[in-house]
Formats: sequence, C-alpha cells, structure tokens
Amino acid sequence: MKLRLVSDLSDFSRGHWLRELLYRGEEPSHVQSSPDGQHLLLLQKSRPPTLPRVVAFQRHSIAGADLERSWQPPQPALVGLLFLQSPVVLGSWVLAVVWEHGRTEVWHFVVAVGWQLLQTLELCQGARARVVSVCSQGASLVWCEERPPLGAHPDMSKCAFRFCVCARALEAGEQGVRLGTVRIILHNSPEYQVLASPQHVFLVPAAAGFATTSKFLLIWHPDKAKLVITAPSAGFVHSKVLHSSSESDFRKLLLGSVGLLSGFAPLDIHTSSVSSAGGLLLVSTKGSVSVVEPDGTQRHIFDLEGGPLAQGSPVQLKTFGSILACVLAGVLYLIDQNSGRLIEKEVLSVKEVHFLESQGEEDSIQLLTQTGIYSFSFSKPEDRPEPCLVEMVFEEACRYYQRRSLSSSKLTVEKLKKGGTFQAPVVLAALLQHSLHQKQKPARGLQDTYAKLLSTMSLELQSYMSLELLKTCLVCAPESEVESYCKELVEQEVSRILQSDMDKDNLAYLNSVFASFPKAAWKATRSCLQLQQNGDGLLVARATPEVWKKVLCQPQLEEVGQNGMVPLFELICASFLKFKPKWLPSFVELTQQYVSNSWSYSSKEGPEGRVPLYKRALGVLARKNKHGEADDDMELELLLCSKRPKAVLQALHLLIRLKRWQRVVEVAEKFSKLSPLLNKEIFTTLLAEFAQHRELDPYLDRLWPLCPAELTASDILNMVLQHLPHSQEDPVPFSSEGNQLTVGLLKPLLQRVLQRPSVQEEMYSDGLQSPTFPPPAPPREH
Repeated sequence: MKLRLVSDLSDFSRGHWLRELLYRGEEPSHVQSSPDGQHLLLLQKSRPPTLPRVVAFQRHSIAGADLERSWQPPQPALVGLLFLQSPVVLGSWVLAVVWEHGRTEVWHFVVAVGWQLLQTLELCQGARARVVSVCSQGASLVWCEERPPLGAHPDMSKCAFRFCVCARALEAGEQGVRLGTVRIILHNSPEYQVLASPQHVFLVPAAAGFATTSKFLLIWHPDKAKLVITAPSAGFVHSKVLHSSSESDFRKLLLGSVGLLSGFAPLDIHTSSVSSAGGLLLVSTKGSVSVVEPDGTQRHIFDLEGGPLAQGSPVQLKTFGSILACVLAGVLYLIDQNSGRLIEKEVLSVKEVHFLESQGEEDSIQLLTQTGIYSFSFSKPEDRPEPCLVEMVFEEACRYYQRRSLSSSKLTVEKLKKGGTFQAPVVLAALLQHSLHQKQKPARGLQDTYAKLLSTMSLELQSYMSLELLKTCLVCAPESEVESYCKELVEQEVSRILQSDMDKDNLAYLNSVFASFPKAAWKATRSCLQLQQNGDGLLVARATPEVWKKVLCQPQLEEVGQNGMVPLFELICASFLKFKPKWLPSFVELTQQYVSNSWSYSSKEGPEGRVPLYKRALGVLARKNKHGEADDDMELELLLCSKRPKAVLQALHLLIRLKRWQRVVEVAEKFSKLSPLLNKEIFTTLLAEFAQHRELDPYLDRLWPLCPAELTASDILNMVLQHLPHSQEDPVPFSSEGNQLTVGLLKPLLQRVLQRPSVQEEMYSDGLQSPTFPPPAPPREH
C-alpha cells in the first residue's frame, strides 16, 4: 500500500498561487473542504508581513470569483469556518465565518457567479460577549461564549464560571438569512471547546480550565434536550433533561455528583476530534488514542509510538469509515477502529499534512501536502480489513500454537496465514467469511472440500453467530431491555467459557463478567452447574466432569491476584454469599464429593493438593467488608462440612468462644464417631472447659459417654487439675460463688471409667472365659 499522487494542485483555480503559498512554508493553521469537495478553505494566522486571511480555492477552474478575506490586527480574531446545511434548499449549504466578538458573515457560492456575501449577523446578544469556540450541528450554530459580569474583578480567574454555551438556528433561503432565538444549553459554566457530531455536541474542558471541572466531559443531545456527564475513566456518571433555561445552571447540574466526581483523575487530553461515526476521538499526552461514545462509554483504540507528546506537537486525526488515520511527527498510522489493529504505518517525507474530504471515494484517504494531494486507496478487496471474527480466529490460533510450540520464535498472524502447516485457522476463517454475508463485498463461493466441514459445524457456527448478534442487540437496545439482554448474553458467555480451555485470558474475562453483571452471572452459574434442591432439601448438581474440572481448577500462584483476578471457584463462592448464602456449605460439600471420587486424597494434581476447598471458601468469606453474626455461622458451617479433623476442632473452638454450649455438645456427639483420635481430641477439649466453668454442667449426661476407652481415672484427674482456674484468693472449703468444680460433679465420670474393664483384663478375657479350665487332656492311646 503506497501513497499515490492524485493532484499536483493544478486542478484548483489559481493553483500556482496555492503551490507557491505552500512552498514558501506558510503552512495554514486550518484546512477545510466544502461538503461537495469542490472548495478548499485555508486559514492563515498572523505571520508578518502576511496578514491573517481566509482563502478559498476552487477545483476544476469553473468561472467565478474566489473568496479571499483578510483583516487588520485591531479586528477581533477569527473563531470558526463552518459549513451549514440549508433547510430550505435540499443539498445546499452556506459558509459561516464567525469572529470572536460574535459577528458572523454568511457566504454562498453560486456557479458562474462565485462567492456572494448573503448577510452579516450578530450571533451574541450581549455587547461584551466573546466567542471562544463554535461548531455547526445540522442547520444550527453552537458556541461557547464568555460573559464577563459588570464590575468584574481585574483578576478574571476569580470569576471562574463566567462562560455560557448557546445554540441558535441559522436558516438561509431565497429571502436572505434569518437567525433563530438563542437557546441556552449551559450557563455559569467554565470554558468549553464545543465539537459537533451529526446527532450530538461534545463539551470538552479547555486546557486552561480549573482542576475541579476538568475531570469530566459533557454531551448534549439536542433531540432530547438532555445533558450527559461522563468521566472517560469511569464511564457514564449522570444525565439530566433540561426542561427550561432555569435548569441549565452548571452548578445545579453537578449538585448531585460532586462527591463522585471529586475522586476522579483530571482528564489527559492532548488532541480531540469527532469521528465520522459520531464518537469523540481523544489523544492523551502519553499517545493513547481512545473514543468516547455518545452514551458516555470510553473504548481504547491504539497507542501511538514515540512516548509522551509535547504540548506543541500537532496530531492530525480523521476517520474514513471504520479506518482511523492519524499523523504524528511525519508518520501516518492507519488503524482499524473496531479491533484496534494497526493496518499500515507509513513514514512521510513531509511533516505538515492536512486531511481532505474524499467526496464519492469512501475507500480512499486524501492528504494535502506541499507538493500536492496524495491518496491511500482501499479499493482492492484483499486490502480491506478483515471482519473482527476472522481476526479473532487467527489471533486465538496464534496463542494456541504458541503454547504448543517448542520454538522460542514469536508466531504472528502473517506467518500463520502464509505457512502451509496451519490449515485449521485458514479453514475456519473461510467458513466464517462465507457465513458472515458481508454487505460491503459479495460473499465468495466456498470450496467443495469445506462444504462437508461446514455442515458438521453448522450448529456451532449458528450458536457463535447468534452470540455475536446478541452482543450487537445489547449495544443498540433501549434501557428497558438491557437487563434481559444482559441475562441472556452472560449465560451464553459463561456456558461458552466453561466448555473451552480455562486459560488466563478466559479467567480474566470471567472476572470482568462477574464484576459487571453479578446477578446475571449468578443465574448463569446455576444454569451451567444445574444446581437445585431435591425433595429432601439437599443441594444437587448435574454438571459434567469437564465442567467440574473447570470450576475447581486453581491457577498458578504467580497468576493469582494479577489485576484482581480470582479463580472461578472463588467467584462462584462469592456469588453464593451474595445471592444464596445458605447453599454455600452444601456446594462446598458437593465439590469435595466430586474431588474424592476423581482424585486421591494426597494427589497434588487435584484441586485440594495445595489448598483445601473449604479454606478457599473461607478466604472468600474473610474478604467481605463487614463481618457479622451470620458470617460466624457461615464460617462454622464451612468448617464442619469439610469433615476434616483440624477443621472440626477449629469449629469446636469457635463454638466455645461464642459460648453456644448446646451446639458444642451436638457437634461433639456427631463428629466423635468419625475416628478414635478425633474423639480423644474432642473429649479432652471439652473436659478442659468443664474444669474451668460450670456452663457444661447441664450436658454432662451426654458428655461422659464420649470418654475414650484408653483414658484412665488418673489421666482424667491430671487433666482436670491442669485446667483448674487459678484463684486470686486463698481457697476455702465452700465458695460463696458456687461455680467451683466439686468431686460430686466428677464422680459419675470416674465411676464410669473405674467400672470399665482394663486393657490387660481384656487381653486375657478370652482365655479366662473359656468353658473349661484347664482344657481337657487328650485321650490316651492303647
């Protein structure tokens, strides 16, 4: 793809003058084409000895006078050159030249006659008003003007909110030009630069604005009379319909959002422009290019090379369909706005270039330079950018083959397409291109060898295409239908990811889905795992083993915590805690049952090889902001559902700390049956508590049967003596408090132990209890 010379400026009237102007280095500060592409307007600022002037060059040398306007320095500066549509004559347009003090000249071009001054108008109502920025929106003018108050302080910075954003219809007909009434969009505001798209007007804070008001943008919707507040780093903030001019006060507009806006970082804007699709293109001082949509959402597109941008370095931006053209320091970047992919990078021989309107040539980009007009052409089908889905196929294939490759060389999309060994992505891309039915070019016939494969993949392809269609519907849906679309979309996305490889990218994507749509993600999880209660009230799941492995997989330690990334098991546990906390212990128990059936107890390959599942669930519980009584109950249930000895003892100590003695005894009776060792630990723990206070006295008849067989009376007495509370006073035979341990309380346990046969007696019990002793003598032999 190379630059092609379209014109050496000879097709302009007085073309030699235009070439001479550019060759002398008198670069115009502003270049603009008329809507029909036949006229070129150049604005030159004051550069002695040349006076500031506006010059219009006409193409194809049609007879008629060219427009040339210059002015002396005492006259106010020129603010804008705007082409406005004429509502009276279809397809007609007029040129409005707006000066700083509000005076506006309206010009019209007539074939064979030339430029004619239709009328001179006064845009502003106040004599002291000063226009700082102006744009055209349809057949209306929108501008920001400064209104200094009477008797203002000499230091104008103390009069912070002295600007006003206004709109006024301008109708040009056969009877002349008529200005409509002034419509106040915003008053008592800071200084804004106004930029118009076909349906909206963006209000960008001026570079010299205050730090408090330069953290957000405003978007005016003329058809709805609505102002939207958006902070590009945070998205949509607030919107308000302006029913009357009294509601358009800047300070009243921000009254409910001051606290939220105060936490945002100031805007970082080096250059701003409006794209052909109606979005606001922003270039930061770091070279990052992003677009702000009319609904307030921001999307990153591309990062320019070269590091931080200086304040004086110009950046030219222009969109041609889905292609974003950007010129910085003599380098032309062509970027696909949909995918952010760099299509072409060309080093130009000149640094000063200006984009022109390519009338009738949607697939070409035209540049005005000192030597002429050059063009980039995208007329060939193979030069067109591929659909986003096809690009995704090749990029995903690159990642897949890179993981399997033993070579250290980086695999690129270009190598993948050219190499003959990677047939799968090429075949899939051909199937997608055949099925997409692009409108911009006719679908090419599919090869016969792929037809059978297409019939096999038709259901999967339809599912994938319906998912992409659903995403499109979600973007374009009204607010009332967004929730239902989100629910369906999230369910399909969660189901799709659980059927694919759970790599780092998919896990990060799931994290963003659960964070953005928590309720929809919870319902999608229930659906994918088929979680429900049976007739007995127990939680059951009918997920496949492949889905269980995705749920229970634990990423490497170095991957956890990157950008707040959380494993899927923890994401699901957090959803349980938020929407169905009673089900969480049962869910952990279900996962443990699957683990015990699939992996051995000590297998390091299984999900419990590093951190047990109940501890992972407890970690989710610990990350909650507030900890209440319900969280203590949840911690207790999670410990008990694991049925691990350490967890059971930890739960027992938690119950003792909470002084829930009835539950303490119930847990002791239930879990003492699991193993003799655990039984001994539980009993010794409760015996130590019994020695210290009298809270367990009502439950002694249930506690003493838990005594292990190997404990003797001396063992019990030693343990009781070790845990007796230390009194601060001299012991007395009979305490007035009545809370000391007595022999009478311990007597039933000691009797129970002493009446039990000893271990040595049991060893000889079989011999002692034989029917005859000593055994009879063998019969004698005769």
